[in-house]
Amino acid sequence: MAEKRDYYEVLELDRSATEVEIKRAYRRLARKYHPDINKDEGAEERFKEINEAYEVLSNAERRAAYDRFGHAATGSGGMGGDPFGGFAGSTFSDLFDTFFGGGVGGTRSAAPPRGSDIQVSITLTFEEAVFGTEKDVEVDRLETCDVCGGTRMKDGRQPPTCSNCGGSGEVRRVQQTILGQFMTSGPCPTCQGEGVIITDPCDACRGRGRRRQYRTITVTVPAGVDDNATLRLTGQGEHAPGGRGQPGNLYVKVHVKPHKIFERHGKSIHSQVGINVAQAALGDEVEIQTIDGPVMFRIPAGTQSGQQFRLREKGVPDLRGGTRGDQIVTIQVVTPTRLTDEQRELFEELAASLGSDIQQQPNSKGFFGRVKDAFGAKV
Repeated sequence: MAEKRDYYEVLELDRSATEVEIKRAYRRLARKYHPDINKDEGAEERFKEINEAYEVLSNAERRAAYDRFGHAATGSGGMGGDPFGGFAGSTFSDLFDTFFGGGVGGTRSAAPPRGSDIQVSITLTFEEAVFGTEKDVEVDRLETCDVCGGTRMKDGRQPPTCSNCGGSGEVRRVQQTILGQFMTSGPCPTCQGEGVIITDPCDACRGRGRRRQYRTITVTVPAGVDDNATLRLTGQGEHAPGGRGQPGNLYVKVHVKPHKIFERHGKSIHSQVGINVAQAALGDEVEIQTIDGPVMFRIPAGTQSGQQFRLREKGVPDLRGGTRGDQIVTIQVVTPTRLTDEQRELFEELAASLGSDIQQQPNSKGFFGRVKDAFGAKV
């Protein structure tokens, strides 16, 4: 069986080729050697070779494995195709996990670790939640040591490279298996996978590279925030180990105190106003409290208890910058419980004038009707 050519040679690329260059080379060669276009002898085999090379090099994990182990990592090193199904969905996938430490080739992630997130809580008044505010919060977080700059060494010196692994943080060994020889890798036991040795640790952070600090951070609360909302302050969490990765985030949980007059439903603010029977019957101009302050409102004659009125744009601002909500005012007609002699006489005259007949109201529902609505039963 002919020896397989190097995949980079197949695609006419350098080993440092980028993803864009790999894709461009594949498209160019695939068009050139496609069997429907190129009828020359060997074009079809060349086309298959190009597709096989692209299938490996276009996948970051498979390319990394190929760069380290050659055709043995792809399962196509002269064994008549890929018996491992591309390392996934195969009975041999566990075997590869054993050989390579849970990933093809056992390569460590190049991305530096990210700092941890922090969560705190703040309590707002109803008005602060509606109009927005600023709140200071105290956080206790790990920050990069300001003495060593995260190097963990005294005076900020760079730690020496581990001589056992050469700074890679991993050591390799050849393992004999039922499929032949495989190269495996694992964390270096000398430096515990860090690639450096802390020979003279920083006194301030004790060689950890980070120190715990207490900070006061100002949180800008947007207008319209609701109870139980969570605000995210990007990059205000703990610093990453070593000072190379991105810091974590600060998450602020919002709690809003209930208001004695107002109640919020989405962008609407609800309130109740009590008026007497004379105001309900004859109408009146009354003062109504809103979140912006008192306003005068005309109660129309004949207003019923439970009737609602809408005050436009007296509700909660939209978090996304849309229109402001409304205030819904529910009227409660208050029946007096204590009357003066004069008031009693006037009510008696009114009662005599109105009569004592009970007027059935349309759509009025009795007890059984309410049961039917509640349970959906046929009564």
